Amino acid sequence: MGLRTEEFDYELPKELIAQVPEKERYASRLLVLRRQNGSVEHRTFTDIAAYLREGDLLVLNDTKVLSARLKGRKPTGGHVGLLLVEKIDEHRWSCLVDGAKKASDKLDVEIGDVRACLERKGQFWNVDFPDASADEVMARYGTMPLPHYIKRGENGKGILDAERYQTVYAEKQGSIAAPTAGLHFTEELLDRISMMGVTVVKITLHIGVGTFFLVKKEHVEEHRMHREYFSVQRDIIELLRDARATGGRILAVGTSAVRTLETLSGRKHNGPVNGAGNGTLQGYTDLFIHPGYRFMAVDGMVTNFHLPRSTPLLLVCAFAGKENIFEAYRQGMALSYRFYSYGDAMLIL
Repeated sequence: MGLRTEEFDYELPKELIAQVPEKERYASRLLVLRRQNGSVEHRTFTDIAAYLREGDLLVLNDTKVLSARLKGRKPTGGHVGLLLVEKIDEHRWSCLVDGAKKASDKLDVEIGDVRACLERKGQFWNVDFPDASADEVMARYGTMPLPHYIKRGENGKGILDAERYQTVYAEKQGSIAAPTAGLHFTEELLDRISMMGVTVVKITLHIGVGTFFLVKKEHVEEHRMHREYFSVQRDIIELLRDARATGGRILAVGTSAVRTLETLSGRKHNGPVNGAGNGTLQGYTDLFIHPGYRFMAVDGMVTNFHLPRSTPLLLVCAFAGKENIFEAYRQGMALSYRFYSYGDAMLIL
């Protein structure tokens, strides 16, 4: 029958869900897990350099989070919430909508002074901004799409989030969630790592609902990932091959980077990987990594502590073993580690 989704559930005290980032990015704690024997060490994030060595290749995801949450006003005066999830064209996006009547298939709303036309498309909606580009609407009225478990009340919304819910190396806009493993790095720390002889490279995967949605099927294998866009420079593929050939390790920062690298290894992706004509490989991936998957591209990863029944939790369980991960989580809870997006980090070797 395969793996039951309930096996990847756990209870987390609410007080361990990080509501705000640490004052300094590097101040997070770091749990180091060695997957061969399950041993655990407890350090601070700046200690990560001690676990890297010359010849390693550290892979970052340089996606940038969009101001993708919008609040619309219905003709009746009521409100709807929109989360833009995938671009269709300059004026239209696929989105999730909260607050629309179940019987409604079409709805016109106003976002500030901009008209928006909504049309239901299965579990998603399409939103059309006839009089403005979607980018303009997000720039004027959008807010950071913080996860639902960050609950500060109206007075606490927006605190530092425009800066701190982005990595310091974020460049390419397109995500609806941050690649949170990268939030701990500073430019100074990355420079120090580079000076050690570690090659630091950037790839792109725009995090969408594929990572966002929890697994709700009874059995893990029944879950289907929604596709997410990625792009990688061709010369990075050569660097990956060179590092492997010379005994260096490939360490991915975040599950999004892991999925991109594993997609490029040829295991599975949604549609062909195309050349963009500028030395870039690009495409969409719906790769769902869960226990039983055989990793081809990654030797280690930096990650955060993930939600129960989430696809990132299943990925790290596939990489390090479910018992190892759950024991590390138990230790983290006992020592009051901070969990989820603004929480502490884990290094799996």
